[in-house]
Amino acid sequence: MNDIRRTVLWVVFGFSMVLLWDQWQVYNGHKATFFPSGATVTSPATSATPAALPNALPNAVPAAVSGATAVNAVPGAAAPVLPAATAPAAARERLVVNTDVLKLTFDTQGGTLVQTEFLKFTDSADKTRSFVLLDESSSRNYTAQSGLIAPVVGQEMPTHKTVMAVVPGERTLKDGSQELVVRFESPEVGGIKLVKTFTLTRGAYAVVVKHEVFNVGSTPVAPQLYLQLVRDGNKPVGESSFYSTFTGPAVYTDAQKYQKVEFSDIEKNKVDVEKTATNGYVAMVQHYFASAWLLGDGIKRDLFMRKVDTNLYAVGMIAPLSNIAPGSSQVIDAKFFAGPQEEKVLESLAPGLELVKDYGWLTILAKPLYWLLDRLHGFIGNWGWSIMALVLLLKLVFYWLNAKAYASMAKMKAVNPKIMEMRERLKADPQKMQQEMMRIYREEKVNPMGGCFPIMVQIPVFIALYWVLLSSVEMRNAPWVMWIHDLSAPDPYYILPLVMTLTTVLQTALNPAPPDPLQAKMMWFMPLAFSVMFFFFPAGLVLYWITNNVLSIAQQWVINTRMGVPPQFNLPKFN
Repeated sequence: MNDIRRTVLWVVFGFSMVLLWDQWQVYNGHKATFFPSGATVTSPATSATPAALPNALPNAVPAAVSGATAVNAVPGAAAPVLPAATAPAAARERLVVNTDVLKLTFDTQGGTLVQTEFLKFTDSADKTRSFVLLDESSSRNYTAQSGLIAPVVGQEMPTHKTVMAVVPGERTLKDGSQELVVRFESPEVGGIKLVKTFTLTRGAYAVVVKHEVFNVGSTPVAPQLYLQLVRDGNKPVGESSFYSTFTGPAVYTDAQKYQKVEFSDIEKNKVDVEKTATNGYVAMVQHYFASAWLLGDGIKRDLFMRKVDTNLYAVGMIAPLSNIAPGSSQVIDAKFFAGPQEEKVLESLAPGLELVKDYGWLTILAKPLYWLLDRLHGFIGNWGWSIMALVLLLKLVFYWLNAKAYASMAKMKAVNPKIMEMRERLKADPQKMQQEMMRIYREEKVNPMGGCFPIMVQIPVFIALYWVLLSSVEMRNAPWVMWIHDLSAPDPYYILPLVMTLTTVLQTALNPAPPDPLQAKMMWFMPLAFSVMFFFFPAGLVLYWITNNVLSIAQQWVINTRMGVPPQFNLPKFN
């Protein structure tokens, strides 16, 4: 009896193992070994619907929009060449592609771009490595995805979760070639096949991405194409906390222009951007670099930003395709950009894309300043000397304003002994002291505020220049002289900050000391505190401020001498 039971148990166990092996083959995309006919068990990697994808789409997926025509759409095309319907399921793998400026890594799951390496830019922490923007690793989650949304809830279509086959071809841009093409083909999902073709061009950071949608089913279908960037909310590694640069998603449309959103606002569901448009782009922005999905004008698209998971966020757009008849196809061309924020390159790719290089509210001043700095660099060939030349030009432009300010300061300095003597004499009568002070100013024709207004006028220009130098990727790894090998990084030996502090002290000492002791102390405290901050600022910014200080001291010295007021340094008294 025990032997019979044991035999039955072994038969059941063996049959169970056969069933498990059969379903394991199906799960991994192979044909069933023992039971090839009957219901097919679909691999989870290729069966996800838009509603089930945790990081694919916004919470509310718009319904298919009928009547819209995609770029290069081919509705009803006769006998299109379709991908092979019986091709075996592809194995998931990583694919590395190289051009002269880019090293791209694709995941065949969705034909997703999971790493972008810029061969002409080094990593800020390790100069032996190229800079990486997009990355899917233990320390960063930043990818570019695309796929299809079915018009009916529950219907399956190829998404960024679908494992695709790679069409054989070159993987490195060869000498003499201008283009490199990488092509991914999805299996049939819900009667639809999606083919993605990436065309890379020599010297370019923008990639043309063609999405071909084939209806291999028996009924018409009108899917939607989604393009999205998914990124964690962490700041770039090594970014200084002493100057604030934006990291996060942004959208641009002709109607609302450039709109950027903090990750914290997405977290709090406080996103207020334009939801629909027929132009523009979506982007992920950080200091010096950006990525963006670009669609041509005239294509209707829905824009979205959303939280995907813990510390994971998405920005994207959804474009409807018109009805695709069985045996027909449609094409939508897009561009994907991942690269440095080089202003001229960004302007050439799409209207408003240069705004990812964010100058803030002083853009109207910053853009012409960058233009002038770029022209100077074209003539001089060194960004450090170009910064100094630009500051010199600005000082010449504002020479007469500065001259009036320094003349007013010189007059204040000349009457300062009278003021100090009067304050000591009338210190017991503050009201009379104030009256006497105003009388002296009137008689000597001195305006106490005369030195402030001309300088206040210039402040926005110099703040705009500050943002130009802080935002321009051209400063990154740009040498000046000797020990300054990177104008975007702090001086490794703190020589420039020390020089900047010294020039700030000299400039402050040349100014007339305020009669009020408390004001005199504050006059010294603010510039010294300001100087300490510059020990952590990029060398290019410190160089710009040193140049401005030196030229200001020289001009003030000359004006004081001409007005007969001997230049002297008023050292602080903190007793």
